[in-house]
Amino acid sequence: MAQILVVDDDHSVRSFTARALTLDGHDVDQADDGDLALERIAEKSGAYDLVLSDIRMPAMDGIAMARTAVKDFPDLRILLMTGYAEQRERAADVEKIVIDVVSKPFTLADIRGAVTEALAA
Repeated sequence: MAQILVVDDDHSVRSFTARALTLDGHDVDQADDGDLALERIAEKSGAYDLVLSDIRMPAMDGIAMARTAVKDFPDLRILLMTGYAEQRERAADVEKIVIDVVSKPFTLADIRGAVTEALAA
């Protein structure tokens, strides 16, 4: 069982993803923006096995959150997701700290597979 933080400002995507990962046996926390995600990561002293975050969010986007989080927790595994091609390209400059970028919309099988691969990386 892995400790996973799901970060997305879209409640339906966040809850769908969290439910699926919980059904797979993972312990899942949720945050609706990058600022809150950083708070959760700090509260757990970076003990998440994976942070799964949307890139495009209003307060702090997933790329800024990833950059900030790895300063304090360099071993943190981060998997990003986006529905925007230009955001995927923006993520290329953080490829050393981000495992992969999952394209939205995704199926249950897609996200489960991406998380399994990210945890095995």
